[in-house]
Amino acid sequence: PVRVAAMKEGKILLVPQPRLRTGFFSRLVGIQASKMNYAGSQAGVAELGIPVDLDEKFKVDMVVVGSVAVNPANGGRIGKGEGFAELEYGMLRWMGAVDDDTPVVTCIHDCQLVDDIPTEKMLRHDVPVDIIVTPTRTIRVTHKEIPKPTGIYWEDLSPDKLSQIRILQVLKARIEKEQGFALPTGRAEILPPTAMRGEKGKGKSKGKGKGGGK
Repeated sequence: PVRVAAMKEGKILLVPQPRLRTGFFSRLVGIQASKMNYAGSQAGVAELGIPVDLDEKFKVDMVVVGSVAVNPANGGRIGKGEGFAELEYGMLRWMGAVDDDTPVVTCIHDCQLVDDIPTEKMLRHDVPVDIIVTPTRTIRVTHKEIPKPTGIYWEDLSPDKLSQIRILQVLKARIEKEQGFALPTGRAEILPPTAMRGEKGKGKSKGKGKGGGK
């Protein structure tokens, strides 16, 4: 609904590739009204979207992220635990497409509002939200005590997660070439089946794969 609503308003929509497996973001612009519902689907994005390159220069007016639970008191959110929203945000931050003032919005049900996501438990790559939209209300987070990530935190990104995301490999190689030295690497981890390239939730490995975001 959010994607279709944005297209109906004539907005340029940037949609990340699922788990960043096949690329970075795709741009949806100028979609015919009859194709908007399809364009908002995974298949539609793949067919109608225009791939976005890391070299492109643009500004994002608003970021919409999914959430499992959100604390309206501080904007702290919990996702699915795989860290892709953080990685996507971190890359956009590196590109200069977003900054601290870019609003981060999440759409959830009222039952997903919680009060037990403390600020001190949030990690530096976690992306807090500024606006929470539910079926019954819109909440603007006024007590913003959780800082937003400033990019990809390579020292927090495991080699296991990095090996699954080609666009991150390209970005890391580029930065290393420009800086003339190797970037740090995080500790190894066991990725959940859904984070494995070529897997569709049928793997046997278990664990939480949380990506870094500077």
